[in-house]
Amino acid sequence: QVQLVQSGGGLVQAGGSLRLSCAASGRTEGMAWFRQAPGKQRQFVAFNSRSGSKTYYADFLKGRFTISRDNAKNTMYLQMNSLEPEDTAVYYCAAEVNNNGAAYYNALRYDYWGEGSLVTVSS
Repeated sequence: QVQLVQSGGGLVQAGGSLRLSCAASGRTEGMAWFRQAPGKQRQFVAFNSRSGSKTYYADFLKGRFTISRDNAKNTMYLQMNSLEPEDTAVYYCAAEVNNNGAAYYNALRYDYWGEGSLVTVSS
């Protein structure tokens, strides 16, 4: 059993930056960020393999976000820059411990989820 504890998030003005962290209690393989805006479905944001050799982002990010991880600390990060009101959502980290074959952007791939961090971007 792996626990994911998130930190970061909060209220920021449009154009500002925030960093989210996700600390895992044990070893994980691929990790990802998803988000869910009010009244919308959960959507994929970014993925990072354990080695860091595979990194993928949702097309809508336009290079504004950066995913990274520190395996020595079992921690993943999401640096969010140039935030827009449309980025307002609850952000969730997710981790896999066994690759079940689902695509990296599919929530079903992941075994464990964080509790979510609210990010609010004001205009």
